[in-house]
Amino acid sequence: MKNKNIAIVGATGAVGREFAACIESRGVPVKSLRLLASARSAGRTQTFRGQTLTIEELTEGSFDGIDIALFSAGSGISRQYAPIAVKAGAVVVDNSSAFRADPAVPLVVPEINARRIASHKGIIANPNCSAVTALVPLWPVHQANRVKRLIISTYQAASGGGAAMMQELEESTRAHLDGRDYAPKVVKYPYAFNLFSHNTAIDMDTGYNDEETKVMTEARKIFEDDAMAINATCIRVPVLRAHSVSMTFTCERPITPGEVRALLEKAPGVKVVDDWANNYFPMPKDASGQGDVLAGRIRKDLSDPSGHSISMFVAADQLLKGAALNAVQIAELV
Repeated sequence: MKNKNIAIVGATGAVGREFAACIESRGVPVKSLRLLASARSAGRTQTFRGQTLTIEELTEGSFDGIDIALFSAGSGISRQYAPIAVKAGAVVVDNSSAFRADPAVPLVVPEINARRIASHKGIIANPNCSAVTALVPLWPVHQANRVKRLIISTYQAASGGGAAMMQELEESTRAHLDGRDYAPKVVKYPYAFNLFSHNTAIDMDTGYNDEETKVMTEARKIFEDDAMAINATCIRVPVLRAHSVSMTFTCERPITPGEVRALLEKAPGVKVVDDWANNYFPMPKDASGQGDVLAGRIRKDLSDPSGHSISMFVAADQLLKGAALNAVQIAELV
C-alpha cells in the first residue's frame, strides 16, 4: 500500500473507524487517506497520524485518484458504489455480503487463501465475521486431516451490528440496572441480560437465518470444498465486542486433541488459550482489541467413538480479525 491513495467508505461506522486504526497501528505507509460517509456525516473530522481529516460525502466522483477502497457501509452501498470505484481504477475490498457469493469475486482470509487475491477483477470480498472466526483455526487442521463435517454455534457480540447496536446494548443494560423501561430501537427484543437468534431474516423453507446460511456457504467457498457438511446456529449475546464460536468437527482420519493443539500452536493468526487446570479458555474480554483468533477447550467429542471428532471453542474481535483487520491484510497483499 506504499504510496497508494486509500479511501474508506463508511468511515464513521464501527468497522470504518477500525479500518483507519488498523492502517495506523500497522504502520502502513499510505500516500493519502480519504474518509467517505453519508451526507449527514460529511464535515465531521477524524484524526489520523496526527492529522485532522475531514469526512467527505460519498458520491460517484469520490474515487478519482483512489488506488484501494475499503468498504463497510452495507450491501446496498457496496452494490451501488463498488463498480463505480473499480471503473475509476480502484481495487475494492468489500466488507459487506454483496459480492461474497459471486463465483467471480474472491472471498479471502489471508491465512487461508491469499492466493485467490491474484484472480480479482476489481473487487475482493471480506468474509462473514463468524466464518472468519471459525475458519482461521480450523484451516490448519483441514490441511493436515480433511474436515468433512462441521457443526458450529456462534455467540455473536453487539459489534457485529455496528455502532448503533453496541450503543443499544449499553443503554439497555444501564436502564435495566436502574430499573427503567427501555424500548428496543435497533433489535427486536430486549438486549440487556438476554440472548436471541441472530437478527436476520429466517428462510421459511429451511428454518435457517441469513447469518447461518452465510456462514455455511462461505465456509465451503473459502475452503474450496463443496462436499463439506456444515450446520450453523447463530445467536446474538449481550457482549459488547468479540464473537465466540463453539465447534465440533469430524475429520476423515482419527485425530487427537494433542495433534490439533500442536497444529494450532504453529498456525498464523491463532493463539492457543487452553488452560485446563485453571479452567481458562478463550473469552471475548481477551479477544477484544487484538488480532488473533483465540482457540481452546480442545477435546475429544465423546459422542464419536471412532476418534475422528474434536470439539473446541474460539473467540475473535469481530471489528478486527472479523472485519477491519482482515480487510486491511487483504489490501496490504493487493
